[in-house]
Amino acid sequence: MRVRSAILNLVVAAFAVFATASLAEASDGADTQEVARLLEELQAPDQQSWQRIERQIARLWSRSGSASADLLLQRGRDATRRGDTESAIDHLTALIDHAPDFAEAYHSRATAWFMAGRLGMAIDDLQQALVLNPHHFSALAGLGRIFEELRAFDRARKAYEASYAIHPHRDDVKAALDRLDRRLSGIEL
Repeated sequence: MRVRSAILNLVVAAFAVFATASLAEASDGADTQEVARLLEELQAPDQQSWQRIERQIARLWSRSGSASADLLLQRGRDATRRGDTESAIDHLTALIDHAPDFAEAYHSRATAWFMAGRLGMAIDDLQQALVLNPHHFSALAGLGRIFEELRAFDRARKAYEASYAIHPHRDDVKAALDRLDRRLSGIEL
């Protein structure tokens, strides 16, 4: 089964190499403008539709411009949801090999690394996702969570603050900042 999965990954990845680059370029400009507009809407303090906006942004960030790359991303995410981190990492590594500038591939693989307990690898992938997409509030929140787990509380706070600055509506990030404020000020949790 593992060999079959590896072969299928190679076939899909090989197809990704030959996919038309112009499709990615054509959608990238429009997607970038749309994401910028949505990120601006997300900043509104009284934004009631923030969850819808968050989903739209995530959907746009998940579009590589290549159907085969998107398929590898979906396979990786499906495997992650099933708890099959080994397959998820295989699918997402194949995706990264053939689409190294696709930030969401790194973010998704970081999730699989995290679930597999490979925190250093998760940090590396989250940092690469942020190099490619500095507005990736979920990658920043993920870094915060890992740093908090590693008891690097100052670094965790900085990552959560950066995520909050982009997306000020996530309750989990607000709760993490409150928790770290209490911890860093010496108040027992």
